[in-house]
Amino acid sequence: MKKLPEILCIGSVLWDVIGRAGVAMPLGADRPGRIARVPGGVALNIAMALRRFGLAPALLSSVGRDVEGEALIAACILRGLQTDMIYRSDDLPTDQYMAIEAANGLIAAIADAHSLEAAGDKILMPLHKLSKPYRGAVALDGNLTLDLLAFIATDQLLAQADLRIAPASPGKAQRLSPFLQSGRGTLYVNLEEAALLCQKEFHSSAEAAEALLARGAARAIVTDGGNPTTAATPAQVATLTPPPVSVTRVTGAGDTFMAAHIAAELRGLKTDDALDAALQAAALYVAGETTI
Repeated sequence: MKKLPEILCIGSVLWDVIGRAGVAMPLGADRPGRIARVPGGVALNIAMALRRFGLAPALLSSVGRDVEGEALIAACILRGLQTDMIYRSDDLPTDQYMAIEAANGLIAAIADAHSLEAAGDKILMPLHKLSKPYRGAVALDGNLTLDLLAFIATDQLLAQADLRIAPASPGKAQRLSPFLQSGRGTLYVNLEEAALLCQKEFHSSAEAAEALLARGAARAIVTDGGNPTTAATPAQVATLTPPPVSVTRVTGAGDTFMAAHIAAELRGLKTDDALDAALQAAALYVAGETTI
C-alpha cells in the first residue's frame, strides 16, 4: 500500500435489517411499520459518518464472497469508502444485524457477527504489510473476539495509533476490559456499558467516567441518552447536556456520535467544543434529520 489511510475503521461491516414502527410497542406487539435493509455494522456506520464529515476512512473487516457480500462491498464503494483492506472469505457468509424500533425506543436486536469472529486476526493482515507503523486514528468496535481485542490492546501493531474504542452493544461491553488493563485508547461507552465494565451501577455519566479512569482507562467518554455526557481524562473532565430532540430512531446514534467526535478532534477542536459538536450531530441523527 503506497499511501496510508487517513483513518481505519476496524470491526463489523454487515447488512442492517431494521423494522420501525411509529407507535409504542410492548412485548409481543404486532404493529404496521417499515422494514429496510441498509449497510451497517459499528465499523461501517462510523466509516459512513466519518465520510460525511469529510474524512476518507478505510475498512478492516470480514465480508463474504456471497451475493450479499458483493452487494455490500459495492454499497461501500458507492459511499466513498476504501474496501481494499477488507478480508474476503470464500467460506464465511456476510454478517447481518436485525432490530425492531418503535416510538418507545429499541424493542429488540440480534447481531450475527459470527463470520467476523471466525475470521479473527485475518482482518489485520493488511496492517502487517504496511511499510511503516500506522500512526493515524483507529475506530475499533467490540464485535471482535476478546482474544483479538486483547492482542490489539497490547501488541506493537497499533501501538502508535490513536485508538478509539466502542463496544458493539452492552452485551459485549466487557470485551473492552483489555483496554482498561493496558491503559490505552479512548473508550466510548454508554452508562449501561460503563456499569458492566466496572461491575457497578452509576447515576451519572460523570460518575461512570471517573470510575473508568480509576480502573485504568486512559480516557473515557460516557453517554446517557438525553442526560449529560462526559468526556474525561485524569487531567480534565467536561460534561455537557445533549440538545432536546424528538427521537425517531436509535440504531446508529452512538456510532454517529463517536464519528462526529473523532472528526471534530481531528479538525483541532478542543474538549468542550468537540463534545458539543458530537452531541449536536447525534441529536440531528436521532431526530431523523441526517443519515449516517
